Amino acid sequence: MSPPGDRLPEIVAPPPGPRARALSRRLAAAEAPGVNTLAGAAGAEAPSLLWAEAWGSNVVDVDGNRYLDLTAGFGVAAVGHRHPRVVAAIERQSRRLLHALGDVHGHPLRLELAERLAARAPVGERGAAAAVYPAISGAEAVEVAVKTALLATGRRRVLAFAPSYHGVTAGALALTSRAAFRDPFAAHLHPHLVRLPYGAGEEAVDRALAAGDVACAVVEPVVGREGVLLPPAGWLAALAAACRRHGALLVADEVFTGFGRTGRWFAVEEDGVRPDLLVCGKALGGGLPIAAVAAPRDLFEVWRRGGEALHTATFIANPVACAAALAVLDVLEAEDLPARAVHLGSLLSPRLETWPDRFARVAAVRGRGALWGVELTDREEAKRFTTRAMEQGVLLLAGGPEGKVAQIVPPLVIGENQLAVALDLLEQALAG
Repeated sequence: MSPPGDRLPEIVAPPPGPRARALSRRLAAAEAPGVNTLAGAAGAEAPSLLWAEAWGSNVVDVDGNRYLDLTAGFGVAAVGHRHPRVVAAIERQSRRLLHALGDVHGHPLRLELAERLAARAPVGERGAAAAVYPAISGAEAVEVAVKTALLATGRRRVLAFAPSYHGVTAGALALTSRAAFRDPFAAHLHPHLVRLPYGAGEEAVDRALAAGDVACAVVEPVVGREGVLLPPAGWLAALAAACRRHGALLVADEVFTGFGRTGRWFAVEEDGVRPDLLVCGKALGGGLPIAAVAAPRDLFEVWRRGGEALHTATFIANPVACAAALAVLDVLEAEDLPARAVHLGSLLSPRLETWPDRFARVAAVRGRGALWGVELTDREEAKRFTTRAMEQGVLLLAGGPEGKVAQIVPPLVIGENQLAVALDLLEQALAG
C-alpha cells in the first residue's frame, strides 16, 4: 500500500542526486534539446530531478528524496497526486475500454462527463442549455474556443492581453504574450491580433472593440504562469460588458485556474462573470491529458457542417481520461476542495504578505485561494530561491516574462502541517 501523501520532506541525497544526474545525461542524449528545460538544454551541467513516485502532496525522486510539491504538477494535481478515487476509476476503466473512435463513436463516460461539465460551467445566460467540445490539451481547447468565435461571428480579429499564457501550439501561441515563445514563429502566427495590457482601462478596451471586427476577447481571469496577477476590481465584468456592447464573444481561459484553484469552481465566478466560452483542462484529468470548452449549446451549432469534423483529434474524450475526470469532479464535490482552497488562502495570505518587509529578495506577493506568486527582485534571485527550496525538500517553479515570480500552487489536499513546514523551509531559503 502506498504512503498517504501527507509526509514531510526528507532529503537523503543532495538533489539532483547521483541517479538523477546519470539519468539526466541519458535523457539529454535521447530527447531533443529544450524539451526537458534543464537536462535537454544544458545536459550534465544542469541535471534535473526525475520523479519516481507521487501521492497526495508528496513527490519522491529516483534518488529517494521526498519533497512537498508546491507546483501540483503545473496545477494538474489539484486533488492530490494519485488520489485513490482517481486511481480506482482509471483501473476500472482500463479493464473495459482504453480507446474509442474519436469523433465517430462515443462511449458512456464521454456522455456523463459532457453532461456534468455542461451543468457546472458558468457560461452564457443563466438557464440556457450548455454543451462541451472535448479536447486533449489546454492549448488545443483554446484553439477550439477561438475557432468557435471566428465561425460564430464571421469576424477576423482576436483581442488578447499581456501578460498572458494560452499555450504554444500555433493558434494558442498567437495569443500568448511572451516574446521568447512568439518571436521565432512570429511570421506564421495569426496576423489579426489586437493586444492590450492586462487590466487595460475601459476606454482602451472600448476602442479595441469599437471597429466591430473583433470576434472574441481571450482572457485569463487570474494570470497564472506569467506572474500570478489578479485583475483590477470590476475589470472582468467591465470587459464582459464591453464585449456584449460590441458583439464580441468573451473567452475565459481557466486551464490553470479552474476546478477550485482560486476558491471557486471557476475563477470567473469571483467576479460574477459568465463568459461565452470557458476553457478548462489541467486539474480536470487528475493526471491524465484531457481538456474541454464549455459554451451555450446554440453557439456550438456553428460546427454543424456535415461531413468530416472541422476540428478533431484521435484521442479526444479518451475513455480512461474521462473516467479520471469524472472521479476528479466527484472528489472536488465530496471534499469541497474549492472551499479548501479558500482555507489554504487564509493560511497563506497572512504569512506571505509579510515577506516583502522581512526579506530583501522579495519585491511583492499576490494571490488568491491556493494560487500565489512571490515576485523576487530578479531572475537570478528567483532561481536561487527555487534551488534552495528544492535542496530543502520543497518543489517550486518560477515563471513570468522575466522568470522572477515563484509560484505557490499546492495540491488542494495539502495538510496544514505540511503547508506550515513548507513555508518554514521557504523562509529559510529566503534568509540564506
